[in-house]
Amino acid sequence: MNGVLPSAGNEQETEERLSVVSLPYEYPVFLVGMMGAGKTTIGRGLARILGREFLDLDHEIEARCGVRIAHIFDIEGEEGFRRRERSVLEECSARPDLVLATGGGAVLAPENRRRLKSRGVVVYLRATPEDLYRRVARDRSRPLLQTADPQARIRELVAAREPLYEEVADVVFDTGSMPVQQVVKALVPLLQGFEVKE
Repeated sequence: MNGVLPSAGNEQETEERLSVVSLPYEYPVFLVGMMGAGKTTIGRGLARILGREFLDLDHEIEARCGVRIAHIFDIEGEEGFRRRERSVLEECSARPDLVLATGGGAVLAPENRRRLKSRGVVVYLRATPEDLYRRVARDRSRPLLQTADPQARIRELVAAREPLYEEVADVVFDTGSMPVQQVVKALVPLLQGFEVKE
């Protein structure tokens, strides 16, 4: 699961009190950003408020393969995992009325970036390397952080990937230390007012 943002109070109760709102389009909403940016947590809340299906791309890959992402990396390497990721994204990104949380590295493949840009509305959930590290420091399930200096690794990944996230993004949102429900509530009007690409 992607990093959980700090939250005050009972988040589930707050979200359940919010009525379902709809978007003026059926295009899927794609969440991109680094591991720990909150794509899964925010995506679930967003899908609930929008009355849409939620899908986490990494979880979908795990369900189809029957093993954890870390195991796929161990057996097939990053290249094997990225191949599987491209295939599952090709299929899932074509579904309407979906909120899809992509993996942090999904934007690395040019064909993935093209699909995301052309098939839906892309939200880049941006966070500082310090915030990201704080959220994922104790998570042992992230293959790319199994290094002597995970904090330095996060800084390297952000530097390499940020231009790609910005390239595909229709909306850039700084998550900072906002509670999840606040992020979700702030995103809804941005998505409602978005001018859909024809």
